[in-house]
Amino acid sequence: MNRDPVLDEITNRTDPFDILVIGGGATGLGAAVDAAARGYQVLLVEQCDFSKGTSSRSTKLVHGGVRYLQQGNISLVLEALKERGLLYRNAPHLVHNMAFVIPTYSWWQGPFYGIGMKVYDRMAGRLGLSPSRILSREETIEAIPTIETEDLIQGVQYHDGQFDDSRLAVNLAQTIFDLGGRAVNHAKVVGLMKESGLVCGVLLKDELSGKEMEVRSRCVINATGVFVDDIRRMNNPDVSNIVVPSQGVHLVLPRYFLPGDSAIMIPKTSDGRVLFAVPWHDHVIVGTTDTLVAKATLDPLPLAEEKEFLMTESARYLTNDPTPSDVCSIFAGLRPLVNAGESEDTKAISRDHSIFVDDTGLLTITGGKWTTYRKMALDVIDQAELVAGVGPRPCCTESLQIHGWTHQSPQNDHLDVYGADAESIRTLSRNEPELQEKLIEGLDIMAAQVTWAVRHEMAQTVEDVLARRTRALLLNARGSIVAAEKTARWMVRENGRNEAWVKDQVSSYREVANGYVFS
Repeated sequence: MNRDPVLDEITNRTDPFDILVIGGGATGLGAAVDAAARGYQVLLVEQCDFSKGTSSRSTKLVHGGVRYLQQGNISLVLEALKERGLLYRNAPHLVHNMAFVIPTYSWWQGPFYGIGMKVYDRMAGRLGLSPSRILSREETIEAIPTIETEDLIQGVQYHDGQFDDSRLAVNLAQTIFDLGGRAVNHAKVVGLMKESGLVCGVLLKDELSGKEMEVRSRCVINATGVFVDDIRRMNNPDVSNIVVPSQGVHLVLPRYFLPGDSAIMIPKTSDGRVLFAVPWHDHVIVGTTDTLVAKATLDPLPLAEEKEFLMTESARYLTNDPTPSDVCSIFAGLRPLVNAGESEDTKAISRDHSIFVDDTGLLTITGGKWTTYRKMALDVIDQAELVAGVGPRPCCTESLQIHGWTHQSPQNDHLDVYGADAESIRTLSRNEPELQEKLIEGLDIMAAQVTWAVRHEMAQTVEDVLARRTRALLLNARGSIVAAEKTARWMVRENGRNEAWVKDQVSSYREVANGYVFS
């Protein structure tokens, strides 16, 4: 997966692509994979980096959505449970079966949630992970040693999927190439091209060189998440917004706050929201908030009230009360909720995905979540075939193995998330021992991963490496800032940049990473 040949192909190409996808998050990547799997000539373009926005800042869950079951949205839960099972099968190096425990502190909660989780199991059918069960008080404490025990009665255990979101995004981008498609990051759409009133391509700007180029396509898909309305306004300045951004914030804590193998799920916090505490990369992610925001930004920042909410709720359910100095990182992401009218209640806004076709032929897809990315892709490519005047061809992603898929047992080290590519990175570090150098004290991230990211994963900036190819920014924000210069210098060995580039990269990364430091 190399960026320069893609740009050369775009520049020299005379025939239009069949499908051009704008947006390198879960939705856009899934759409491009589906189109390439059907045999279409597809190009995906992303203004920053793959999963730069919402898709790298999730709760790291592949799940049916217990809260949607409570709300009675049965169709969404059924769809998500099916997709959970398929993703668990198609990306086993990234998606894992995790036990979740709902601690109960009132006599009625055990039977209530126990019955609900049995329904959840039945809905998953043959794609279920493991059956739910009621835990005694003692079993609950054994599963979650740091759970608050005062008034604890019992627990309800169920199973869902846990994954690494931005690693999956990188693997999906690689899958596009494996299938004969193309993708390029740091390439921003700055305009739409039209012929006879119909969209026929985009004006693309290489954000690294400043070069602009025209790219023609039979169909253009707008899959830019919370930014879909910006693209829609390029097409028609008078359109109304269809997306309401909702901010979700997460804390990352050291593993000793949740030392067992189980996650915690609190179905109703003090303000009625759902709270998760999930083991992840030998740390714990706690979240999430659900706050409507007025404007979408590339690097949203947590609000003071969101920080206070997460710290307070964490202390309610954990025996160790976290302090600001305990927080390894705090991150915010924006959900693209589909506007369903004038409502200030995020629960009243659609969590399903929606597809819109403009009278100029521009296709827009938004909403949804990581778990259902494949179904979203199926739906939008079915529509794209009609707009492009191609096909129809059947979708074949239900059993498509995502790049990195492997049948080999994991070695239980930090390279397992690379799946089939892990052994190549191990070989690289053995052949060049200097690449075994660790970037950050306390994290198993080595220089070989930086080299691999530049050579094979289209990493262009220090942020690409520390935020998304590795997860250093989320696991240790302060430590990643210290490691920025070292990372830049390892990248220079591959990209041949100069000292000015190193200084610019360190400065740019520090500016972004400071927003992840809890203060």
